[in-house]
Amino acid sequence: MTFQPVLPLSGYAGWLFLERTADQQRATFNESSSVTRITDTFRERIGGIQTAEDLVQDRELLAVALGAFGLGDDLDNTFFIKKVLEEGTTETDALANRLSDSRYADFSEAFGFGDSGIARTALSFFADDIIDRYEAEQFEQAVGEQDNDMRLALNFGPALNDVSDGNSTNNGRWFAMMGNEPLRSMFETALGFPSSFGAIDIDQQLEQFQARAEATFGTDQMSELASPENQEKMIRLYMLRSEISASSATSGASIALSLLQQI
Repeated sequence: MTFQPVLPLSGYAGWLFLERTADQQRATFNESSSVTRITDTFRERIGGIQTAEDLVQDRELLAVALGAFGLGDDLDNTFFIKKVLEEGTTETDALANRLSDSRYADFSEAFGFGDSGIARTALSFFADDIIDRYEAEQFEQAVGEQDNDMRLALNFGPALNDVSDGNSTNNGRWFAMMGNEPLRSMFETALGFPSSFGAIDIDQQLEQFQARAEATFGTDQMSELASPENQEKMIRLYMLRSEISASSATSGASIALSLLQQI
């Protein structure tokens, strides 16, 4: 049975508890039989995978590969995933680069089937890198089953690093953030944008994001927002705003229920 993360509190107080205990909880989770079985299989067999076709034909390995990038829902979309992998990320018109979700480009680039013609799967460190990501993602999912705000907070640092590492310009990093749904959700809530914000022109979104970041953090440079201090501030703002929103919704529901009971 998979270890279930311990989350005795919600909101920012709950985040502080999870932050303190995360390393120990992750270790216990990663050592559970359901996790070790699939990661051991991946480590044993991934070196023999040479093409995108090989990967999509092995469901167990594909589950780990996709799960490492938070794309587990695409496990049955093998034709689509094969195309994402085979076209790589070097060409601007490659499928992964045309998708709004930047996780597909990260996934395709990590395996390298379409970029260099040489699979990265046989590299000595490759299996451990993907397994590390998979274990982190699975722990986040287990946390998310109890509290999705906690899951987004856990994902924030690694996702922000992916955005910074995968783009050379500040604007490119902001656009990549906007294309990463979980990361975007964190930024929108923490910076106080409404749910309708995503409907405006993409360039206007960029300007508004950067202006609000400058006002809140004193910088609009994504590399500086990735500092430990700014990450912690972003998570704190996200948690507190989420708590306020949930409290307001609960209060509104209570008022509505009270009125209905009086009819």
